[in-house]
Amino acid sequence: MKTVTIYTDGACSGNPGPGGWGAILMYGAHKKELSGGEPQTTNNRMELTGVITALEALKEPCVVELYSDSKYVIDGLGKGWAKGWRARGWVKSDKKPALNPDLWSRLLDLCEKHTVNLHWVKGHAENEFNNRCDQLAVAESQKYK
Repeated sequence: MKTVTIYTDGACSGNPGPGGWGAILMYGAHKKELSGGEPQTTNNRMELTGVITALEALKEPCVVELYSDSKYVIDGLGKGWAKGWRARGWVKSDKKPALNPDLWSRLLDLCEKHTVNLHWVKGHAENEFNNRCDQLAVAESQKYK
């Protein structure tokens, strides 16, 4: 399987408010930037949408090195929270409804297709790809102001 490196980020002006997401996919010498946004959303929805859209852009099953500054995404997948929510009918361990089940469901399905290795990166630090994703996400969110 091909190994693809993906960086993603989400942004929201107000939470909820206008939001955007950005993603960078890299394979060998190839690099592709993706971005989008919504007029009324949340930061977490944009974080999830960036990851989902990047994974959906892959044309075949891949090994994915996924980099995100979102603890919500990294922990939701890496600590098995999202799988637990799904198994309990989108209810968290504290008996409250899990947020964003529509997006988590899509993401979990994609993680069954691809081998996704998770990497948390500090946001707004010295990582050029994370910073570029942030620029893409913020630019998209500003289109809705």
